[in-house]
Amino acid sequence: MSLKNLIKNCKKSDLNAQKTLYELFSPKLFGVCLKYSRNKAEAEDNLQDAFICILQKIGQFKNKGSFEGWMKRICINTCLAKYRKQQLFTLVNEENIEEPRIEEYNESVPLQFLLTCVQELPNRYRLVFNLYVLDGYAHQEVADMLGITEGTSKSNLARARAILKTKVEAYQKKLRDVGN
Repeated sequence: MSLKNLIKNCKKSDLNAQKTLYELFSPKLFGVCLKYSRNKAEAEDNLQDAFICILQKIGQFKNKGSFEGWMKRICINTCLAKYRKQQLFTLVNEENIEEPRIEEYNESVPLQFLLTCVQELPNRYRLVFNLYVLDGYAHQEVADMLGITEGTSKSNLARARAILKTKVEAYQKKLRDVGN
């Protein structure tokens, strides 16, 4: 079945089509949710909530643009709404902070280690980092999504990068020390 027909059948509340849509896109969308969650269990909850929203709003998709992009946006918004609702983070307004330079490293860093480091960032820094670096939103877009200023977005990104840089350097030092 083509994606267009699958969407059409989902709009008709066809349970088999909805199941197929979930099976087809849940692995990729789980990755999106994982970026915005503290752990796997939270990401699973966010994915479920996002899919409920996707299926409720699928009638609003007008076959213009990427369907996958539309679903990804719903996943991101679902995760952000959860943080706003639970007031799990407070964004600090810190203007004019320079972003640290991140040098190239000779040692490779495992992807799982990096993902863990990002998940361990304070909520305000993790959300800005993911939106700006991983999902490619501009600082003004990040600011609008989170209800902060553009300067706060920039400063939170700078602090996130500084924390990640420190963790990566510590990891690499540990590797070098073990190797000697």
